[in-house]
Amino acid sequence: MTAMAMNEKATSRVATVLRVTSGNFLEMFDFFLFGIYASHISRAFFPGDNDFAKLLAAFMAFAAGFFMRPLGGIFLGAYVDRVGRRQGLIVTLSIMAMGTILIAFVPGYATIGILAPILVVIGRLLQGFSAGVELGGVSVYLSEMAPPGKKGFYVAWQSGSQQVAVMVAALIGFGLSKTLMPAQMSDWGWRVPFFVGCLIVPFLFYIRQSLAETEEFQKRKHHPELGEVVQTLLANWRIVLLGMMMVVMTTVPFYFITVYTPTFGKVLNLSEVDSLTITFCVALSNLFWLPVMGSVSDRLGRRPLLLLFSTLMLVTGWPALLWLSGHVTFANMLIVLLWFSFLYGSYNGAMVVALTEVVPPEVRTAGFSLAYSLATALFGGLTPWVATKLVEVTGSKASPGYWLAFAGLSGAFAAFTVYRRSGQRLS
Repeated sequence: MTAMAMNEKATSRVATVLRVTSGNFLEMFDFFLFGIYASHISRAFFPGDNDFAKLLAAFMAFAAGFFMRPLGGIFLGAYVDRVGRRQGLIVTLSIMAMGTILIAFVPGYATIGILAPILVVIGRLLQGFSAGVELGGVSVYLSEMAPPGKKGFYVAWQSGSQQVAVMVAALIGFGLSKTLMPAQMSDWGWRVPFFVGCLIVPFLFYIRQSLAETEEFQKRKHHPELGEVVQTLLANWRIVLLGMMMVVMTTVPFYFITVYTPTFGKVLNLSEVDSLTITFCVALSNLFWLPVMGSVSDRLGRRPLLLLFSTLMLVTGWPALLWLSGHVTFANMLIVLLWFSFLYGSYNGAMVVALTEVVPPEVRTAGFSLAYSLATALFGGLTPWVATKLVEVTGSKASPGYWLAFAGLSGAFAAFTVYRRSGQRLS
């Protein structure tokens, strides 16, 4: 192959990564907006005089979307494994768009009463059903189109696109907080980012339709039906369970350092601008570490990184927050969350590609999506609610550290079990 042909092929791969992850960006941008603007949404859609109770209700509505993820992982995952990666990614984008449009345009409780929170929850359920397979679909697509020896680097850009989504959401929030008065922000300003997400939907549909099917999928002679997918998943339940435990170490820290950060900043009595600035910096840090450590995992193997960084989260999660709660400043909160970002990005850079490798190829999308969505539904999606509840019950602002330590323990145990010796996976 000539140098020109090799350059053209590399350029084509870069373009493909941008096309597939741009759709993932929209999905995650829309999905995370609900958590980032939870305090405003709670006042708009949920009745009552207790702001804390309304915030908990909003976080429960946020979590409701995660409970739909396992269903999306199974049904949409089976669909993707049967009809192809390209068509499946277009379908997930369509469902996510419907949920986002619903949340963006539903009038508040003061206008339509109890119907407001009901419609918002329906929008979240649609988003959750779609997201249940989006991450798996994108990760599998990138894994199957990556050149040999670079799967970790390529797959890491799935998570990287999420960080761009958080950065853009934080930048929009920062601009709105500087432009609008607090009353305006609470009344209608929080809807602006959702409108932005709606406006770019047609462009991203065009981008995803230009995707080609992966060669690996096209070469596969048998594409299983839903019943076969379920049977294979049941036969490999141990891999799915261990995969879920591996993902816990990804999804809990991620939602803590991104979605929960604006709320945690208020707990620590920092300004909204400070919290959004930290959120942006954390997402930028994540975006750096994910592909870097994904590439490192291509060279050193997945196991060393998974064990090292999950163990570090286990032993530093609570002490770091204890120190922060006793020395609250903008700089100290930034330092602590950047440390968590380093642990999350380093672990996740190896974990996502590892999950595509340990799941049986014939149900790769469904298996990946089920493990990922179960972890997110049962643990990650509840992180903002759990963190809020821990602070309320214990009275300690450091108490969310227990949840982070649990995530580290889960990831370390799963990695040790999956890679029992010499990097060999459990079969």
